[in-house]
Amino acid sequence: MSAAAVTDEVLLAFAEEVGADGPVAVAGARTRWDVGGPLSDGTRVVTAPAGIVWHRPDEMTVLVRAGTTVADLHADLAAERQRTALPDRGGTVGGALAVGEDDVCVLGVDRIRTALLQARYVSAEGRMVTGGGPTVKNVSGYDLPRLLVGSLGTLGLLGEVLLRTNPVPPVSTWLAADGADAFAVADALYRPSAVLAVGDRTWVCLEGHGPDVDHEHGVVAGLGDFDEVDGPPPLPRHRWSLTRTDLRDLDVAALGDHVVSVGTGTVFAEHPQPRAAPPPALADLAGRIKHEFDPTGRLTPGRTP
Repeated sequence: MSAAAVTDEVLLAFAEEVGADGPVAVAGARTRWDVGGPLSDGTRVVTAPAGIVWHRPDEMTVLVRAGTTVADLHADLAAERQRTALPDRGGTVGGALAVGEDDVCVLGVDRIRTALLQARYVSAEGRMVTGGGPTVKNVSGYDLPRLLVGSLGTLGLLGEVLLRTNPVPPVSTWLAADGADAFAVADALYRPSAVLAVGDRTWVCLEGHGPDVDHEHGVVAGLGDFDEVDGPPPLPRHRWSLTRTDLRDLDVAALGDHVVSVGTGTVFAEHPQPRAAPPPALADLAGRIKHEFDPTGRLTPGRTP
């Protein structure tokens, strides 16, 4: 049996398990299980298939099933010195895409939305649907894959995805210093992969070719007493989205333990961000999209992206 036939068989079995009736949701490793609110009572929970179907290093793409952990995916890609924009925080590929949370080094690997080229998902009718394609030029119509990113499984249940891969940089190093101004550091560097702040302590991730990293290392050396460290600080589980102005004027009491990602508008916090009502036009659009994809509201009921 060909690889294509095998993967089709696996995905059709997943679609059959999801079925066409009754409330249903898909679970990964449950590392972000509370994002978007609790599931409605009586919701049946299924598990997406796992496994890497193929990796084509020369084309910088990988076909992987949604139940595969990000750690397993990146371990496999590392053999060819490649990675993806998906964050490795203990979860699955499908879970990372459904939540839509960028990697802490998003400035280096790009937004998670850009990684998803094609998605095969189970619709509310229990059918397997394919959206997207191996290259953007071969795709016409709506960009369904990017719409699914961050949708928390409310529009479709991911079974298999085609991802864009990135080269692992020759040099990658984390630096940290007390008393450095994280905003000044972010402004002074050319393209850091991450600039993080906790109180008056700043972390920086520099990646690239050796001479470039050495140059940027010299830049930060003039802004503080930076030392090499093993990696970023622990990231709290909740995510706030703010403007750069808001980042400078944070009410840290509302955050609890937190890590500010300077340059992205993201704050990882101990407490969830208070939910604000969306503008009426946006709420109407979201409702109409949900109705088109899931008219009976059976997919991941109770959650709001």
